[in-house]
Amino acid sequence: MAQTRVQHRPARYGSAAKSAIALAAACKRRIPTIIAVAVLLAVWEAWVRIGHVPSTMIAAPSEIAQATVETWPTLWPATQVTLMEGTIGFLFAVAFGILIGILLYCSRIANAALFPLLSAAQTMPLISIAPLFLIWFGFEISGKIVIVTVFGLFPIAVQTIRGLEAVPQFYSDVALTCGATKAWTLWHVKLRVAARQIYGGIRVSAAYIFATAATAEYLGARKGLGIWLQAAYNSFRTPLIFSATLVIIVITGVLMCLVNLSERVLLGPADADADPDAEQ
Repeated sequence: MAQTRVQHRPARYGSAAKSAIALAAACKRRIPTIIAVAVLLAVWEAWVRIGHVPSTMIAAPSEIAQATVETWPTLWPATQVTLMEGTIGFLFAVAFGILIGILLYCSRIANAALFPLLSAAQTMPLISIAPLFLIWFGFEISGKIVIVTVFGLFPIAVQTIRGLEAVPQFYSDVALTCGATKAWTLWHVKLRVAARQIYGGIRVSAAYIFATAATAEYLGARKGLGIWLQAAYNSFRTPLIFSATLVIIVITGVLMCLVNLSERVLLGPADADADPDAEQ
C-alpha cells in the first residue's frame, strides 16, 4: 500500500507542475501586450497634454477614466441593456448558426438554395438593413436581439460547414461499420471532430456582437450604449464617447474569455487533439 501511494504522488505533482508551467507561460505571453498598452496610453496622454489638444477633439486617457467614473451611475444601466441584447442575441446566433450549418452540410439542395442568400445578407451594411428590422420588430430590445442574431450567425454557420466537411471520411466509415446510425455519427463523431473549427466561428461572432448591438441602438432605440453614444456625440462630449467605447471593448473581451474558457472546459486544451502519430 505504501508503495502504491509513492507511485501515485509523482503523477499528481507532475500534473500540478504542468498546470503551473502552463499558467506561467500564459502570463508571459501577455507581458508584451500589457507593455504595448501601457506605452500607448502614456504616449496618448503626453500627446494630448503637451500638444494642448482640446478635449472635444480627443480626450486624454485620464479624462476618459474620470468621465467614466463620474457618469457610471447612468452608464451602467445603459451597459446592462446592451449587455442583455448582445448576450441573448449571441446565444441565439450560436444555436441557429450551428443548426443552419448542419442543415446546409446535410442537404445539398438547402446548401445551393440558402447559402447564397445567407452570404448576400452579410454583405448588406447594418445601417441600411437595421431600419427594416426596427420597423418589423419595433424599437424595443427584441428588435436589437434579432439584428444581433442575424449578423452573428453567419461566421458560425460557415465554420460549422467547413468543420464538418473537413472531417476525414474514415471516421464516419468506422462508426457506420460498427452499427452507428447517421444521426449518431453526425452528433458524436463529426461534430466532435469539427468542434474546434466551429469555435473559431463563435470567436469571430463574439468579437463584434456588442458593437453590432450598440450600432443597432444608435440607429433606433430608447436606451443602451448606442443611445449613450448618440447623446454624447450630439453634445460634443468626447470623453463620454470614449467611455462607452471602452465599455464595449471590455465586455467584448470578457465574452471572448468566456468563449475560450468554455472551449477549454468542453474540449480540453488544444494540444490534446494533436495526432499522436504525427509526433512519432
